[in-house]
Amino acid sequence: MYYIPAYYFMKYEKYFMKRLDIHLTGGIIVSMMMKVSRQRLSNQIYDILKDMIANYRFNPGTRVNVEQIAKEVGASRTPVWEAVHRLIQEGLLENIPNRGVFMVALKPEQAIELYEVRDALEGLAARLAATNIDARILKKMKKSIEEQAKVVEKQDLVGYSQLDYEFHALVYEASRNKTLQEMLQAVKNKMRPISMHITPILADLYKDHLELLDALEKQDGQRAQAAFNKHNSHMIGLIERSIGSDTWKEVYEDREKKSK
Repeated sequence: MYYIPAYYFMKYEKYFMKRLDIHLTGGIIVSMMMKVSRQRLSNQIYDILKDMIANYRFNPGTRVNVEQIAKEVGASRTPVWEAVHRLIQEGLLENIPNRGVFMVALKPEQAIELYEVRDALEGLAARLAATNIDARILKKMKKSIEEQAKVVEKQDLVGYSQLDYEFHALVYEASRNKTLQEMLQAVKNKMRPISMHITPILADLYKDHLELLDALEKQDGQRAQAAFNKHNSHMIGLIERSIGSDTWKEVYEDREKKSK
C-alpha cells in the first residue's frame, strides 16, 4: 500500500478516484488499482509533476526520486518515466548517466537570457492588457495584491513566488493574445529551475506589482510596460550581482554531493 500526500489527492481527486478504491484511516491509502490507458496515465502524472515543480517540491540541482514518485501516485515506473522524459525534453529535468534524474539548475548567464526574453514579451502583454483588461481580471489582481502584502511582510518567498506566478498569468490572460500567452508560458516553464534569494528586492518587486495594477486600471499601456520592465530589471540586477557568489555555486555543489 502507498501513501499519497493529501494536497495532491485533493487537487487531482478525479484522477485518483477513477483509478483507486480508497478508504481513509488518518491518511489516504491506496488499496486497489483500476485500469487506465497508459498514455492517459502518463499525461496525468506529467500534470502532477509539473504541479510539484510549480510548488517547489524539487529545488534546482536536487535529485528527483522516480521510484518514490511512482509510489506516491500509485503507478508503475513506466508512465512515470514517460512523464519524466517529457520534462527532460522541456528542459526542466536532466538525466545524468549513473547518477539519476535531477531538477535542472540554470547558470546565471542562462537566467539573464531568459529574463531578457521574458521582459520583451511581458512588455507587449502589459500594453495589450491595458486595452483589453476587464473588471473580472482586475478584481483577481487586487485580491492577489492583498495576499502578496501578507507574504511580503512575512518574507515568505515560496508564497510570494506562487502569487507572483499567478499575478503575471492574469496579465497574460488580459492581453487576449493566445500566441503570446503560449510563448510566455514556455519561457516561464524554463525559468522554474532558477534558484534565487529574492529577499533583498522583495519589497521592490511588490511595489512594481502595485504600479502595474494602477497602470492597468487607468488603461495606461506605456506605464504598464514600464512597470513590467522595472520588475524584470530588479531580477536581472540581482542575478548580475550574484554572479561569482555562493548563491549559484551552492546549487551545483549540493547536486554533486547528492548524486554520489
